[in-house]
Amino acid sequence: MLGRFRYRDETFYGNVDGNKVIGKGNVEGKIFELSELTILPPSVPTKIICVGLNYHDHAIEVDMPVPKEPVIFLKPPSAVIGHMDKIVYPRISEQVDFEAELAVVIGKRCKNIKREKAVDVIAGYTCFNDVTARDLQRRDNQWTRAKSFDTFAPVGPFIVPAANIDPENVCIRSRVNGVIKQDSCTSNHIFEVPYLLEFISNIMTLEVGDIIATGTPSGVGPFDPGDVVEIDIEGIGILRNEVV
Repeated sequence: MLGRFRYRDETFYGNVDGNKVIGKGNVEGKIFELSELTILPPSVPTKIICVGLNYHDHAIEVDMPVPKEPVIFLKPPSAVIGHMDKIVYPRISEQVDFEAELAVVIGKRCKNIKREKAVDVIAGYTCFNDVTARDLQRRDNQWTRAKSFDTFAPVGPFIVPAANIDPENVCIRSRVNGVIKQDSCTSNHIFEVPYLLEFISNIMTLEVGDIIATGTPSGVGPFDPGDVVEIDIEGIGILRNEVV
């Protein structure tokens, strides 16, 4: 697994091996204890592309027809936070929801990628929480405000290489204060990851570090200040954030 870390004044990437981190780049080969590092968001995206309504069980839950093509929207990079960072509950909203998602991290700059070649541009996968001010989403005619508050894009903790994950066959769960809220599998995807890469890259150039959040399964719901929200994806790990 690959992570991004801070140690004192140094920011660097490193390979995670249990409780050890083997530094790369400016700290090449140096070994750290994971406990002595601050875990940062694992990539620095120029944009976050999110897919709405991409699970069959979620479409059934919200009584909506299965879309014929992906519905996408953007979150700004300013919304990104990492593992153990705080989600800030905006005063303007009265209902903020969690949404557990598998995230694709782009590893090569690309445009017009065919689905058969998608794996060539994927650095790996990580956990994502598409935090949403649900009342504002209902009020507005589009989703930008509801999805874009600072801290509304928790991601991490680490990137698992693409070769180590089958993105269409992993369990995905969310928990609030230890209670399971979502429990599904990416086999419920309506549009699989290679198709999403083709569809999105035909619209926009994808840069190294960009994130594609692949949609959420059934069971989304609200949280409150003081809650701890966890996104747990098989083979990747647990993204944990407290709400303040």
